Amino acid sequence: MEIYQLKTFVAVAAEGNLTRAAERVFTSPPAVSAQLKALEDELGVRLFDRSGRGMALTPAGERLLAEANRTLSAAQALQTAAAQIREREVRRDRMVR
Repeated sequence: MEIYQLKTFVAVAAEGNLTRAAERVFTSPPAVSAQLKALEDELGVRLFDRSGRGMALTPAGERLLAEANRTLSAAQALQTAAAQIREREVRRDRMVR
C-alpha cells in the first residue's frame, strides 16, 4: 500500500468521479482507476460501487475512508517533523562553522 494510493482513494471519495479525482491528484483517469484496483486488491475489499453516474463508497469504503485520512494525516505529521529536524540541523551546522 502506498501513500499515493490512499490520496487517490480519498480524492475519488470526495469527488465521486474518476476524472475530477484525477485532476485533483494530478494524474490521468486510467492511472486513478489502476491505483484504486491495486488498493482494493491489496486490501481484499471493494471500496467503490461504479456506475455511469460516478463512484460511490461501499460500506467497506466508508469505514476505511476515516482510516485512510488518519494515515495521511500521520504521514504529513512525519514529513513536518522531519523538516523541522532538518532545519534545526542546518542552523546548528551554520553555528558550528
